[in-house]
Amino acid sequence: MARKPRDYKKEYADYHGTPEQKKRRAERNRDRKAAERRVGKAALRGKEVDHINAPRKGSLAGASTQIISKKANRKKQPKRS
Repeated sequence: MARKPRDYKKEYADYHGTPEQKKRRAERNRDRKAAERRVGKAALRGKEVDHINAPRKGSLAGASTQIISKKANRKKQPKRS
């Protein structure tokens, strides 16, 4: 069964372009930049900054972070039903 192509413009308008998601993306970018300054850019190659106990909605400001592999970070994501 062939998949229907994704409508990226609609996805952005409905979700990624909302003010709340723009703020969360800026917080994620800020945390990655802080980790780059802390451990260096080379240490982050192939890794991601994980927000420990991050809330599903709202600000990421209070969440502590750790550097883990991309694979480990993807495993932690909640399963979709």
